This record gives sequence, structure tokens and C-alpha cells, in this order.
Amino acid sequence: MRQSAAVELSGVSKQYGNATALDGIDLTVEAGSVFGMIGPNGAGKTTTMRLLLDIIRPTAGSIRVLGIDPMNGGAELRRRIGYLPGELRLEGRVTGRSLLEHYARISGPVGPGAIDALAERLGVQLDRAVRTLSKGNKQKLGLVQAFMHRPPLLVLDEPTSGLDPLVQREFLAMVREAREAGQTVFLSSHVLSEIQQVADAVAIVRSGRIVTVSSVEGLRETAVRRVRVGFADTTPEAVGARLAGIRNLSDLAVTGTATGTGTEVRATVSGDIDPFVKAIASFAIVDLAIEEPDLEESVLKLYGVGGES
Repeated sequence: MRQSAAVELSGVSKQYGNATALDGIDLTVEAGSVFGMIGPNGAGKTTTMRLLLDIIRPTAGSIRVLGIDPMNGGAELRRRIGYLPGELRLEGRVTGRSLLEHYARISGPVGPGAIDALAERLGVQLDRAVRTLSKGNKQKLGLVQAFMHRPPLLVLDEPTSGLDPLVQREFLAMVREAREAGQTVFLSSHVLSEIQQVADAVAIVRSGRIVTVSSVEGLRETAVRRVRVGFADTTPEAVGARLAGIRNLSDLAVTGTATGTGTEVRATVSGDIDPFVKAIASFAIVDLAIEEPDLEESVLKLYGVGGES
């Protein structure tokens, strides 16, 4: 395993009877990076993460986590990982603080005040019984236990599930800080907007296979933009002729304005927007609206029409 890789999977498959959960995936997560895994429910995200913790074992292939085969790493390796499962179940009469102190004894040294600082950032009350907490507050406890011992590797399965937008923002700040501190973060989601804000690289998974691995910037370059432009003192014919040669335009509509003294263009630009911008630059523009790249639509193109549920 290369020293720069915190996680490596080579030819990894997982079978449950006749059902294939993972089908020969190859994956590398560079140390000190944030790596996102995106896919619909049932795509194989949770299976991949459970393999890293040796909760389940592969049918075929090899895995290295922090340079060690998880099947041989035992408790020592698991203490170097902060793990948040996708289906977090916390019950009992104990308080959140007691539960976290219990986890701290298992995970290893937790810095003085670390638990309280994380709880304050996420807005969770530690002195309430765990069983009385909402799903969102249980999720916050799960995040505290994953982050509190500052592990070299964080494995977070659907970490923002049940969190309100303000807490989601705080979580993303915590992920950035972890990367700046040299930690590696491997997180899964079916929500593209949160991945694109923090990830250095993204794996798109579908039906147990990796469709592609790309940087977020690479996904943006294939993204779809909706554009609307208003021009003064020109005709639809003149504008249409200028745009006719741009190959990555679709849904193009060129119409005259209500006043008859200008033109409006509506179109979809796939990928590089520069040719479109250069084509319209010679006209007098009075209105311009460009929607942010729609990464979800780009990813669905990789899945095929409609993706999967």
C-alpha cells in the first residue's frame, strides 16, 4: 500500500447468497483528504464502510486501512478510526455524557474539554437520557463520539441524516478542520450539495459498482447550467446565427422581446460555458442569469436516465 493512501480496496466483492452488494470495486482514498461516496440507497456505500471496520468481510479482494488489513487490525486499528454508522441506534437510561465517556474509554485518549466543545458546536445536551433524545440529537452524539479522539481516519455513513441546516453547516466546518489537521475523512451521502462543499474527490456508485471517481471540479466541468440572456438592439436571427455552432447547447430558445427592440435567449449549457460566453460577448447584454452547476443532473447522466431509487 502506498504511504499516501489511507484506504485502498482492490477487486473487492461482497456476496449475500445470490445477491451482489459489491462487484469488484477498486478505490483509493488519499491520506489527509476528504473523500465522498455518492449513490442511491442500496448502491453499496454502507457495505463498503462496514468492510473497512471489519464488521463484515469481503467475499473477494483485498483491503488496507491505514496500512493494515482490517481482518488483522483488531481493536488497535479500530481505535484509530472514528466511525458513524448509517443506522445509529442509541438507547438506554444513561445520559449522553455517560455514553460518550464510555466510548472514550474504548477509543483511547480524548483531550480535556473535547467532548464539551464538540457538544456545544453541535448543540446537543449531554445531561439528558439518551432514550429521550430525538433522531437528530442522537446523530449529534454519534458525531461527537466519532470526532472526539481526533482519529487519523473518520468513516462517516450519511453523517448529516436528521440534522437541521445550521448543524449541517457546522458539521461541514468540522470536516474541513479535520482535513487541515491531517486527518482523512471518508463520508457517504446521497445529497450532492454537502459533498461538493468539502470533498477533494468523489466516487459515484451504482448497483455495487463504481461508475466513476472524479474531483468535484471534474464533476462541475460536466455539469449542466441553465442560462437566460437578454440582449438590446438586436434580432433573434442575428443571435441565433451566432449560437448555431455551439455544440454543447441544448433546449435553445431565441425569441424577440415584448417591445420588439431586443432578443431573449434561454438555453442549457452542458460542460464548458466559455464558448457560449464568447459567442454572446459581441452583443449588448441587458440581463444575464446563470444557474449554478447542477451536479445531481450530471451524476444522473452517469447513472443513466433516472438513476436508481
